[in-house]
Amino acid sequence: MINRFARYKLPGNPDSICYSDLLKQEMSLYLFLLNELMKINIQSVKLPEFGVPKESPELPALIYEQRLAQLRGRMKQDQIDFCVIYADREHTANLTWLCGYDPRFEESILIIGQTLTPTILVGNEGWGYCDLAGLPMKKVLFQTLSLPGQDRSNSKKLKTIFSEAGINTVSRIGIAGWKYFSKIEFENPRHQFEVPFYLISVLRELVLDSDHLFNVNDWFMNPSDGLRAINEAEQLAVFEFSASHTSNGLKQVLFGIKPGMTEYEAAALMQYTGIPKSAHPMLSAGPRAAYGLPSPSGRRLSVGEPFTMAMGLWGALNARAGWFVQDEDQLPASVKDYVNKLAIPYFRAVSRWYEHIGIGVKGRELYEIIHEEIGDPFFGVSLNPGHLIHIDEWLNSPVFAGSDISLKSGMAIQVDVIPATGTPYHTINIEDGIALADETLRQEIQNKFPAMWN
Repeated sequence: MINRFARYKLPGNPDSICYSDLLKQEMSLYLFLLNELMKINIQSVKLPEFGVPKESPELPALIYEQRLAQLRGRMKQDQIDFCVIYADREHTANLTWLCGYDPRFEESILIIGQTLTPTILVGNEGWGYCDLAGLPMKKVLFQTLSLPGQDRSNSKKLKTIFSEAGINTVSRIGIAGWKYFSKIEFENPRHQFEVPFYLISVLRELVLDSDHLFNVNDWFMNPSDGLRAINEAEQLAVFEFSASHTSNGLKQVLFGIKPGMTEYEAAALMQYTGIPKSAHPMLSAGPRAAYGLPSPSGRRLSVGEPFTMAMGLWGALNARAGWFVQDEDQLPASVKDYVNKLAIPYFRAVSRWYEHIGIGVKGRELYEIIHEEIGDPFFGVSLNPGHLIHIDEWLNSPVFAGSDISLKSGMAIQVDVIPATGTPYHTINIEDGIALADETLRQEIQNKFPAMWN
């Protein structure tokens, strides 16, 4: 920035200006010039009618076979003999991505070796449902995964199941659930696990050296080269189907809410159609809106109060937050300057984010854009201003201070800039997803999914 604006003469004697003062002045000049280029005011505009897709894309079996081969490549690279993947209803993404099965009422365990057919462990209620999975697997009943009170008399011990799958005393085992750790948290993060203790306990009984157990969630979730960080055209088509529903759902609320409606009635305008959810439905107004995360209630909406909502489905989430008003006149007296103080700076920041993002952009660049615009403590922006989205609403984020991670074709990314002012100004929020696609991927999408392309 110093070099960029060196041609502008700064006031005062340059010899008497310390580096930090010089930077501050040039930053002020930079923001002044940016403001001049991006004059923002309120206008009434008509939103385009995007519509909702009529046909739901499906992932072909070949995709799951390719993913299995990718995982086995990572296993070979890291000299891992078996990968054991645990999933439950809340944390299903890694397992579902690999085989297409998502546990419903129970948990599930998937055992992947370097060869042979993968083995999936399911409980009583998953026994039939897992037949719909996209990857051919050997099915084993392990009733410990069943709900409390159900029959547990017809399955083998977990240690026996692991042994029959080929795990032995010298096996090196990668374990995946939904989270990996760093050296900031633990001295040996590779050997820390978030899956149930009984699973780790049994595996430790089987192997001679407990150091042969490794947390490999980063294989799936690393924001730089995780297996799920880069999506196929087929996966993006599935996610776009969800995104069309979340986007349209919030649009229906924005144009359909009325004073006196209950929050339940407002949320019903989202027209949820049954696509699996990636987050609880969120909608609240009044005092609860400041917390952002509450589900709707029977409380009735009133003009002049804060409002927030979000709808998350597999591969997509949309959110909006602000005030339930028609214009600035209906804002509370204490926040009459809401538009100039919060809305316009936010709009400018997010506009710059969208204008700058692209293949090859470093994560730190997006972080810096947001903090240049709304980094003042008043805005309270603390979470990553953007993250990867997937079956789980937050896969990981390449957007943080100093990030050297380059954005790549195939990434699905959500703008996620949330001012937490903690003041009467409440917040403002835009959360939407996009996908990055190079020419090859764009051509593939156009050829395979013409409706999505249109």
